[in-house]
Amino acid sequence: MQSKSQSVLNSISHQDVPFFRYPHVFAEHREEYMAAMMRVLESGAFILQEDVRLFEEELATFLGCRHAIGVANATDALTIALLAMDIGQGDEVICPSHTFVASAAAIHWAGATPVFCEMGSDHLIDVQHAESLVTNKTRAIMPVQLNGRTADMDKIRDLAGRKNLEIVEDSSQALGSKFKGQCAGTCGRVGVFSFYPAKLIGCFGDGGAIVTSDDSLAANMRLLRDHGRGGHGGEVQRWGMNSRLDTLQAAVLRVKLRHYSKEMARRREIASIYDAGLRGLKQVHLPPAPDSDLNHYDVFQNYEIQSDRRDELRDWLSAQGVKTIIQWAGKGVHQFSGLGIKATLPKTERFFERCLLLPMNSSVTNQEATYVANLIRQFHDN
Repeated sequence: MQSKSQSVLNSISHQDVPFFRYPHVFAEHREEYMAAMMRVLESGAFILQEDVRLFEEELATFLGCRHAIGVANATDALTIALLAMDIGQGDEVICPSHTFVASAAAIHWAGATPVFCEMGSDHLIDVQHAESLVTNKTRAIMPVQLNGRTADMDKIRDLAGRKNLEIVEDSSQALGSKFKGQCAGTCGRVGVFSFYPAKLIGCFGDGGAIVTSDDSLAANMRLLRDHGRGGHGGEVQRWGMNSRLDTLQAAVLRVKLRHYSKEMARRREIASIYDAGLRGLKQVHLPPAPDSDLNHYDVFQNYEIQSDRRDELRDWLSAQGVKTIIQWAGKGVHQFSGLGIKATLPKTERFFERCLLLPMNSSVTNQEATYVANLIRQFHDN
């Protein structure tokens, strides 16, 4: 006789659910993209032209800040932000190890030293541990707003205020996410976003933005992104970089931003399906459900679960057609031996033994999300 779980599985027809459908990114608004790109191509206006200016204005309005500055990618965005604040040689910046290496690399290339911090119960920066790491060399703290969730910025602002630290938000994965009604990226002096194709809004290549409400800092960062040049005559005012968001990508991003409220809503719908299907399953740790915490508005860049049988579960899902990802080679930044970092962070290391990303993007259908949840429950029921 079949078990109940096997009967459930047999009643579900096999489905192929890729982790991300890159062709969907273009197909979803194909005609609008084509019109936007043709407008730029036919005008020959490719670098720092009208669509860049308009996208910057529209992004700043969306986030509720004074300035948005388009750059080539979010790694450059962080580096430029640190340089603009004169954070560099001899300085330390505290950041979580639970992040993509780019967060720490920006600190390194600005000339400062990244100091790695544990993750808290929300998988974001552990503020209490961060405070224990502050020295007389510490200039800034870098909360990384991962998976579409914003950290408890009240605690971070309190720490920064007491220790005289700058706040640089790496909000690459959190466009539109909020803490107590305030958008990620706008809670400190400066924040950054990534427009890599798989991000919440992605362009057709690399792209990023820096946001701030500090007028003088914004002016300095605009110089840094364009060879240190400013004014109509192109006068070089300081050493700078070549890191400009090109006009073609800005035109694409303007289309995406117009539709972004629907994108956020759709991701939250998928998260609700996963939560309903997996809630109560003791072997699996889930992210907070949408609207489970009035202080947070999560936009679910990713849907990351934890399982003690992570590798077995991943193999099982793959055999049933469901593709998953373990972020960043399954390591915190401090665990990459090639970087020569001497740190031990047990919570972060344990997390990377258990974490798994499920398919989460607007191409995932309700049926597919239900299929994935049912498979995970069936695996653990067995």
